[in-house]
Amino acid sequence: MNPLICRPAHGTLSAVALRYHLIHLKTTSMPKSLSLSALVIAASSFALHACALAAPATTNTAAPQPKLVVVLVVDGLPNEQVQRYRDQFGKGKTGGLGRMLAEGAAFSNAHQAHGVTVTAIGHTAVLTGAYPYVHGIIGNNWIDPVTKKSVYCTEDTNYTYIGEHTDPSDGTAPTKLRVDTLGDQLRYASGNRSKVITVSGKDRGAILLAGKTGTPYMYMEKTGNFASSTFYMQAHPAWVIQYLAGKPQDRYYGKTWSALLPDAAYAGDARDDLTPAKPGGHNRLPYTYYSESGQIDAAYYNSLKTGPYLDQLTLDFARAAVEGENLGRNDSGVPDLLGVSLSAHDYVNHAYGPESKLSHDHLQRVDRMLGEFFNYLDQRIGMDNVLVVLTADHGFANTAEFSNQQRSESKRINGDQLMEELGQHLSDKFGGAKLLAAWSLPNIHLDYAAADKAGLRHADVEDAAAQFLLHQPGISDTFTRTQFESGAVTGTRIATLMRRAWNREASGDLMVITRPYWYFASGSTGTTHGSPYAYDTNVPLMIMGKRWIKPGYYGQYAEVVDIAPTLANILRVRPPAGSEGRVLVETLK
Repeated sequence: MNPLICRPAHGTLSAVALRYHLIHLKTTSMPKSLSLSALVIAASSFALHACALAAPATTNTAAPQPKLVVVLVVDGLPNEQVQRYRDQFGKGKTGGLGRMLAEGAAFSNAHQAHGVTVTAIGHTAVLTGAYPYVHGIIGNNWIDPVTKKSVYCTEDTNYTYIGEHTDPSDGTAPTKLRVDTLGDQLRYASGNRSKVITVSGKDRGAILLAGKTGTPYMYMEKTGNFASSTFYMQAHPAWVIQYLAGKPQDRYYGKTWSALLPDAAYAGDARDDLTPAKPGGHNRLPYTYYSESGQIDAAYYNSLKTGPYLDQLTLDFARAAVEGENLGRNDSGVPDLLGVSLSAHDYVNHAYGPESKLSHDHLQRVDRMLGEFFNYLDQRIGMDNVLVVLTADHGFANTAEFSNQQRSESKRINGDQLMEELGQHLSDKFGGAKLLAAWSLPNIHLDYAAADKAGLRHADVEDAAAQFLLHQPGISDTFTRTQFESGAVTGTRIATLMRRAWNREASGDLMVITRPYWYFASGSTGTTHGSPYAYDTNVPLMIMGKRWIKPGYYGQYAEVVDIAPTLANILRVRPPAGSEGRVLVETLK
């Protein structure tokens, strides 16, 4: 069943109202004579009718196309952090987040509207406008349904990093991405004259923004270089070679990350000692970057990922790309696209939690770095010619220690231990059959061949697994393959988000969801993301461009998948093939 829900422009039938009308239509008891296909057709007809009522998606036809579109993703940035710390952002042109809030359109109720909120899926949503059930990226890693082995979202052993060591599981290509991106459509519309360049601290952040025909560059944690892969080119252009020769990553050895603001500014943050540091870690400022070897080495380059210097290197490389590729000054007079994913906030939040002083300070530094980057673009291209979008791939849960202090019960669940217990339960229940094949939570794969051999119905095995899990501490809900394929899901928001996250060909036979604030973790420190709850789905969505965008604070419901069709409308190109978002017409001049 297609979980597409058309979300018309505000002012007609509201997005939320339409969404729940359709959920109700698909899940309310129906006469047995009404087939599932007829039900889908009825739902689709209702959706199309609602879309026909929607206000037309228009933009200012007198305004020229942007010369450069900049798409910024701050990895792991919950919208609540933007709202909580906004008064401390740099004023005027000193802060990037502050400038976007003041001069752009900012949505307070924007969401990554799928149920598995991880980096790969969130980045894919930004410029495909699609959900996992269509675009095929169902996690950072997942289980191959045939081999039952773990695969990585951007791995492809046919390609290697340029000039860098490449392991078989390294991310080198968008092979598993089943749809195109806005950048692909821009290059198609311009006869491949538009340039699409992306840069990120993570390979998946760069590749899944770049799509099939863009050019990604990603941080190499063993050398501190940025590199592309042989999927895109056989050798780096001259400007990249020149940039790498300068070894800018080495300048931070021995540098200290200290608090940017006065002590009083951090008064509302969690105590430094509330969450134990990871083994060998350090959970307070100041934080000095070095290697125990006493030399600049792979350990040092890896340590740069946690803190402001990885993001500064990423933005410095983005500047080099603007100049090296002449972005925003395209000789053909067509728009270019620059995607920048700042990865460090995710690493900081994983280690210390979004409630920590380190996370608070890091976001302030991201704000100042973006302010400098915007000032650079203003001097180089002129911000009147630039359209900027900023969002995040997911939010974050607070650490269990902090949540419990706030009287929200929270625990870490050892997922591997839980799966071992599930496997034993199924074996005991069904006469010794080994029915649990593999898992990459929240996806669980059952061995249907073993079930067939034992004469068991697939649905019975699924139900037995689901019932076992629902009786375990911290487990809130489960969804089975049979439920998804038959459309037998409850009409809740979480059910809708999980259905969007489930891909018939790639996902597991069972999906499991924890209670709010509980999360799967093998260790005893730090925190994570990945749930369908608001703290993981609610992310910033800001658009700035004085020729195209009406500044303001927007409380309407929006989704990250709305970015691609909105940009397509402004750029006057067709939206990506899998796009299900709406044009954010309320923001357009």
